[in-house]
Amino acid sequence: MRPLGHGSSGKVYLVQHKATEKLYALKVIQVKHEPSVSKQILTEVDILRRANSPYVVRCYGSGDKGGQISFVLEYMDRGSLANVLEKHKALGEPYLAEVARQVLNGLHYLHINKIVHRDIKPSNLLLNHKQEVKIADFGVSTILASTMAPCTSFVGTCAYMSPERFDPDSHGGIYSGYAADIWSLGLTLLECATGHCPFLSQGEKADWPKLMVAICYSDPPSAPADSSPEFKDFISKCLQKDPALRPRACSLLSHPFITKDNGSSVDLSVLLQSMSL
Repeated sequence: MRPLGHGSSGKVYLVQHKATEKLYALKVIQVKHEPSVSKQILTEVDILRRANSPYVVRCYGSGDKGGQISFVLEYMDRGSLANVLEKHKALGEPYLAEVARQVLNGLHYLHINKIVHRDIKPSNLLLNHKQEVKIADFGVSTILASTMAPCTSFVGTCAYMSPERFDPDSHGGIYSGYAADIWSLGLTLLECATGHCPFLSQGEKADWPKLMVAICYSDPPSAPADSSPEFKDFISKCLQKDPALRPRACSLLSHPFITKDNGSSVDLSVLLQSMSL
């Protein structure tokens, strides 16, 4: 029907099923793959189709034709967390806790099913009018890596990468995708709290070498001084340089930052007013 957006991983269109009139998002990515990696691509696509969680964007079908892979996805009609940040600049802790709760539930589902996301960031966390926050694009980064397709916004993605993903040799040569997802979530929440990338000053332009040096060799960023003790501790746990010290998603779901209001969900409707795709 019409374009919804585009990025390094492809273009997204709003489409409608003629028989039911139900709306979906159609994601199309360009691929250039060798026959030797076709099997891996098909495996990743199958993982996308089988995933079934209320905290993960559903994939209802896929197709591979003429150098393109297409996915029929659940339509999230309030855009992404990045869109919310563009409007509100920064989010208060009650909203952050609710976003974190839903994303952690999604990560817990993916991780117990041995799925690593690899690209948690505000633009990959989508919202709808039901105030649901869902993880999108899991598996797509792996497909892109397999196909050797060009990535024009790698700098944007690497801003959320963990130290061990940049430099696994400094961490025993072991890269744990599960722990890396937790790091990326911590950075995402910190960006939502401050309104800018944690490793950059307000308005500073990102570049790959600067980000790599900052992530690998500087101290991890911390929550703002006026944050609650619970949020400070939550961010500190997510952003441990040693991946072995980062808690799992299931453990973080019981952290006081998530449970301090007795686990009751927060009304996100104020954030979503006038937001639609």
